[in-house]
Formats: sequence, C-alpha cells, structure tokens
Amino acid sequence: MAPAQAMRDNSFLMAIPTDYSDFFKRTLIVVAVLATPVLIWYLFGVVLMIFGAIILAMVLRLVAEPLVRWLRLPEAVALIVSGLVLLGIIGGTGYLFGSRISNQLQDVVQRTSAATAAIEKNLQATAFGNYLLQHMINGNFSLTDILPGVLKVSTTFLEGVVIMLISGIYLAAQPLLYRRGLIWLFPPSKHARAAEIFDGIGEALRLWLLGQLVEMILIGALTTFAVWIIGVPSPLAIGLIAGIGEFIPYLGPLLAAIPAVLVALTKSPETALWTLLAYLVIHQLEGEIISPLIQRRMVAIPPAVMLLGIVAITYLFGAIAIIFAAPIAVVIFAAVNLIYVRDTLGEKTTLTRKLG
Repeated sequence: MAPAQAMRDNSFLMAIPTDYSDFFKRTLIVVAVLATPVLIWYLFGVVLMIFGAIILAMVLRLVAEPLVRWLRLPEAVALIVSGLVLLGIIGGTGYLFGSRISNQLQDVVQRTSAATAAIEKNLQATAFGNYLLQHMINGNFSLTDILPGVLKVSTTFLEGVVIMLISGIYLAAQPLLYRRGLIWLFPPSKHARAAEIFDGIGEALRLWLLGQLVEMILIGALTTFAVWIIGVPSPLAIGLIAGIGEFIPYLGPLLAAIPAVLVALTKSPETALWTLLAYLVIHQLEGEIISPLIQRRMVAIPPAVMLLGIVAITYLFGAIAIIFAAPIAVVIFAAVNLIYVRDTLGEKTTLTRKLG
C-alpha cells in the first residue's frame, strides 16, 4: 500500500469517534436540526397556538404587574385579579354594547357584501372589468366569497382557541417552570447564556405587545369617533375592526379600511371619500406622532423588516398565519440579533431601548 494512501486511511480511522454514545448524541442533534423546519411546516397550526398562548399569558401578566408593584399583591392573587379584570372588561363591553356591536357587525357584513357585489357587477359591465375578473384566480373570483371564507376559517379554530386559553393561563401562572424547561435543553455550560437569550426575546416580545395594545385602543377609539362624525353606519363595529387590525402592523390597517370604505360607499360616494380621507389622516397621525411616542421604548425593529417578515410568513403558511405573523417576526428578529449578530459576529446590537 502506498504511504500516502496509508496515511489517509489512518486519518479516517482516527476521525471515527471511539465513544459511540457521543457519536449517537451528535447524530441525534443533527437529525433534530434537520427535522425542525419540517416539523414547523407540518405543525404550524400548533406553532400558532403556542404563540397565542404566550401572548395571552403576557397580557395577563401585563395587567398583573401594576397590582404587584403598586398594591403589593402576591403574584398569584394579582394574576387572578388580572384575569377577572379582563373578563370584566370583555363581559361589561358585551353587556353594554354586545347586541349593538353584534347588530353593527352583521350590518357591516351585509353592506360589505352588497358593495362588493355592486363593484363586481360594474366590472362585469365593461370589457376591462371582465378582463380583470377573468385574470383573478382563474376567472372564478367572487368578492362576496371573502367574508364567508373568513368566518369559516374562524369556526374551524374554535378548539384551538380553547387550547390557547388554557395553555396561556398555565404559562402565566408558572412562567419560570417553562423557562427552566427550555434552558435544560442546552448543555449546563450554556445555561446562563440561554437564559439571557430567552429573557431578551421574551422582553422584546412583551414590549412589542404592550405597544401594540396601546395603539389598538387609540386607533380603535379615533376611528370610531371619526366615522361617527362622518355619518358612516355601524361606527362601533368599524372602530372595533380598526382596533383589531392594528395588531397586524402595516397590513392590518389597510385591510381594516376596506370594509369601512365599502360600508360608507353604500351610503354615498362622498361619504366613502370622507371615510378614506379620515383613515389617511388617522394613520398619518399614527405614523408621525402616536407610534414614535409609544415605540421609543419598544422593539427597535425596522419597518421594512417587519413588513417583509409578515408577508413571508403569510406566504409560506397561508392567510391564517397573518394573525400571529408580527409576533413571530419579532421573535425571529430578536433571536437573530442575540444569537447570530451578537454572539457569532460579535457586533453590538440593540433590540429595544431597555435591552442594551
């Protein structure tokens, strides 16, 4: 055998690990890393439920924090009070405005369907309109099918909502238990750094959620007042839709404006024009005044990164993923900054004003 060939064979033999248990562990790690994207793809519904539970737990703890800090209540008592407060707000709103909002939501659905049917009919009356309709979803496009489709999707996730609620309560009650479980997935020598990373990601998500909740309340109230002044039917329902739409940055407000303009269009073109102008003014105020004031101490994620992240997640996993696409994008952004940019590249990076 040639000396060079013998040296190569010896090098190969020396590279084989003598400890088969270590080799088996490394193999399992490689398989787990390769299988993770596949599992996320097939179990994305579970991922959405996990994010829903985490967000619910954070909301419960956000409400409980002032009770612990200012009233000196025990944490368990504060969480119970937090849950009761949230239930009271939801129940009280339902009691005072429930039937009214329900009727207005039904009115919005009916008026939106009527407006979209009228638009579709007008498009079909022209050659160019027919061309547009024929080239949207292979000529089988119907604008009036959108809302029933949304309602159908929401009912299929009723069980998932129940699971999210129960899981969120458990997460809020014992966050350290689940944090410790995540840290144990790493070698003992990495526990301290893993704890820092998980805490950083959790803080970034918590601050983002706090900012979004404040914006949702403000924009919902401003929109309700604006469309009421203009004279648009069902202002409470339209304001509710606008507030909920704020949970999805950039895309949510655009989607929430569509039913408002369509409802206004059923009254008159002038009302629709004033409604569109009101939305433009409100979201200009949001971009120039409200968001900068709120986000000064929130997540410093670039707008283009957030928008492209939402679009990418929605494109990959379907329209239902848009519900939690923004918090998923926040988590990915924070993880990349803490794990890759800071630890691997050694660059100084800032997630929020509080996280240095």
